[in-house]
Amino acid sequence: MSINWFPGHMAVAVEKIKKAMKDHDLVIEVLDARCPMASANPLIATLRTHRQRPCLKVLNKMDLADPNATSAWLTFFSAQKNVQAIALSAKKPGDAMKIVVAAKKLAPHRNDNFKPLRMLIMGVPNVGKSTLINALLKQRKAKVGDEPAVTKALARYDLSSTASLTDTPGLMWPRIEHASDGLMLAASHIIGTKAYIESEVAVFLAEILLARYPQALAARYGVPGDDKTIDGVSVIETVAAKRGYRLKGGGLDFDKAAITLMTDYRGGALGRVSLETPSTFKVRPVILNSGDAVESSPDAQ
Repeated sequence: MSINWFPGHMAVAVEKIKKAMKDHDLVIEVLDARCPMASANPLIATLRTHRQRPCLKVLNKMDLADPNATSAWLTFFSAQKNVQAIALSAKKPGDAMKIVVAAKKLAPHRNDNFKPLRMLIMGVPNVGKSTLINALLKQRKAKVGDEPAVTKALARYDLSSTASLTDTPGLMWPRIEHASDGLMLAASHIIGTKAYIESEVAVFLAEILLARYPQALAARYGVPGDDKTIDGVSVIETVAAKRGYRLKGGGLDFDKAAITLMTDYRGGALGRVSLETPSTFKVRPVILNSGDAVESSPDAQ
């Protein structure tokens, strides 16, 4: 299943961000801690490296992600040139201040009243940029919503006399090269719902959960962890049966169960789950023009 989502306002935003990049000292890229590489927009890497801007990668929603996977991602990203990575939860009081502290270390020449630190915050939709900004401002100024692509224009905020922050629209890229990336983004509610079929995304999610977190499926839905015949489709069917989701004719309501699984994952009802690790992202299916797929080992962003 190939998933791509690039609304018109995003193309306009790219041009505005290109112009804004030259007036900022560093880029803060907000990622989803559950799928940090899938949610790392290659356009952001291209724009910031063209201007030679350092990057602070913020793994948000760490309270929903597997802590072992998050630790591995922090090591992975921080080993890259001009990159530092931190993990936090935008909803946890005080966590947002980690951003300013880390950003100042990346741009030590901009740390006084004469040369205020100018930060450009970027990321794919629905990763918590606006929530982080409101936490930094200690008031609700950035619009927050539970649907992707709420922010559609650049907005500048003064954090103090020594630091300012410019918000940007949630930005996807025109073509998602790796099929698994699109599925992870859809499962994590980063892509608009019209761009994918929920049942197909849920089956993909169920396969990952079976492989890595079978105990979570057993605890939540009673999926037998020792049954090797269970696959993603079987997981969804088990959810439907356990919850009593039935169609008028008596059959299982597969679609309703699929939505339940994704909702539980997104809200943390399945526990702390990560969809990828530094070791698993290196070999991912690449979408070809024919619609087929091959395995690829992409370079780190």
